[in-house]
Amino acid sequence: GNAKIKSSREIKRNRVHERSDSMIWNELDSGLFAVGLDAKTKDDIMESMGGRFVELGYCKPSYVQALKDREVEFPTGIDIDGAGVAMPHTDVSHVNRAGIGIATLKEPVEFVHMATDDVPVAVRVVFMLAVDNPNKHLEKIQNILAVIQDKKALERIMSAKEADEIVEIIKEKENGK
Repeated sequence: GNAKIKSSREIKRNRVHERSDSMIWNELDSGLFAVGLDAKTKDDIMESMGGRFVELGYCKPSYVQALKDREVEFPTGIDIDGAGVAMPHTDVSHVNRAGIGIATLKEPVEFVHMATDDVPVAVRVVFMLAVDNPNKHLEKIQNILAVIQDKKALERIMSAKEADEIVEIIKEKENGK
């Protein structure tokens, strides 16, 4: 009888998912958050945050190296009115299940601006994505951009003292408060 229980639970979970699929706040797991992360380099960030995704079962052990490799080839830094944000992610082959991690950095770390080879961005906030559906990559990034294009929301995220506060800020923003 176990199989039956699982399937009804799955159906329910998928339904919830459909209804609020365009929201990122319900995919946030504060276990993937780091507030005031002390990192010197992009690799430090990939190891620290990516390591958490692996540890919590979101991603395969190959995820961390894949993040580093992909960032070199396809940089994910972005400048929002003078505030730097990065959105590292990988190919779906390194992902077990979808999740979004967020880190605010103690000191800015230099990333390269998206769609350029060498334009530096001093990043303060990192949104790390584990995307398990290749068709959802762009959508997820756009959803995050929709939240952080609001400089006020971004500044609130940067100065948040704990993970739950960040979830609340994003939830409010996405619910149009």
